[in-house]
Amino acid sequence: MNSKLRKDAEIIIKEAIRRVMPDEAVKQALRGKQFKNGKLYLAAAGKAAWQMTKTAAELLGEQLEAGICITKYQHAKGEIPGIVCYEAGHPVSDENSFRGTQAVLDLVANLTEKDTVLFLLSGGGSALFEKPLISAEELQDITNQLLACGADIVEINTIRKRLSAVKGGKFAKICEPGKVYSIVLSDILGDPLDMIASGPAYPDSSTCEQALRIIEKYGLKLSTFALEMIEKEPPKLLTNVETVITGSVKNLCAAASRTCEELGYETMILTDQLTCEAKEAGGFLAAIARSRQNTKKSIAFIAGGETVVHVKGTGKGGRNQELALAAAAGIAGLRNTAIFSVGSDGTDGPTDAAGGYCDERTKEVLEKAGVDIYQSLCDNNAYDALKKSGGLIFTGATGTNVNDVAVLLVKR
Repeated sequence: MNSKLRKDAEIIIKEAIRRVMPDEAVKQALRGKQFKNGKLYLAAAGKAAWQMTKTAAELLGEQLEAGICITKYQHAKGEIPGIVCYEAGHPVSDENSFRGTQAVLDLVANLTEKDTVLFLLSGGGSALFEKPLISAEELQDITNQLLACGADIVEINTIRKRLSAVKGGKFAKICEPGKVYSIVLSDILGDPLDMIASGPAYPDSSTCEQALRIIEKYGLKLSTFALEMIEKEPPKLLTNVETVITGSVKNLCAAASRTCEELGYETMILTDQLTCEAKEAGGFLAAIARSRQNTKKSIAFIAGGETVVHVKGTGKGGRNQELALAAAAGIAGLRNTAIFSVGSDGTDGPTDAAGGYCDERTKEVLEKAGVDIYQSLCDNNAYDALKKSGGLIFTGATGTNVNDVAVLLVKR
């Protein structure tokens, strides 16, 4: 492993994530905001829910009547006075998702027109904030089908919001006549508010026809009752909601770029709208690396977004790990070149790693260990391959969630 490049990668990852933590964003969204007359309740859902809740609770203090926070397992980092925290399943809802959501619904059951719900929403909320209109078992099966077929997050949420009692603006309707002040940390490209966490407090812009086309496109299997739910439109108009977006992948790319520049790299942000196959993204970055080997300056290329993986094998991994492993063959033997990719939330797929790293030596190391990169990718087994090359990246749960960032470094 190229220790100098790996050290640079660790610095870039740490600083980029630090600069997109939700603390300051929540402070800005609440600065000067007045909650007068009625009672103020807090509801939070998503991978960044604990961090957002902690900041809001510290700022608002005794103004808060009560609150519920629902986040992913191992993402709650302690007790928050006056707040009940639930840890639940992601990317597939589980019983704790349903319990936490019901607690929120009980909290807002009898609001008056003077009352307000401070709703803190971040990526992962689709699985964590859920009251299904179909059986839990079928909801989990449909979610697994969507994840395995390579559907993007907008397609997934178009389906999920129609099978839920709280998604697609339905939670805001439940809060009526109370008001909802929603602070959103975006994890979807372009920040479509009706799709982030499936838009519990935002009018739905998708149609039943679009949902049915997605089912047909991927050959999804739904029960007759679930198909009936698909054909019912969520609310298209809400009058009790005010929404503020506090962060997105653009901020993550900008933060990574600044850190690269501070380390002496001439930097270019290629895109903050990356949506292709993870393997294709890795191959593309490797191709750029090969074409820029004659550079006399240290250079960095940054791509932010959310790639997809078509799961065909039975191995272990995530989209960021797959991107890095796919790049390893393409940069083998180059000079001082590395490619890495991480999820800003600190978890990549159903693994404990945040992402993956490779450099010009990775392929050689894996070959000596008896690992075939192509076969590992076919098996969707990037985790085990990168573990053997020392290429797994671990950050732990970060407290934020604004998509992924991939970086190519050529050091001179």
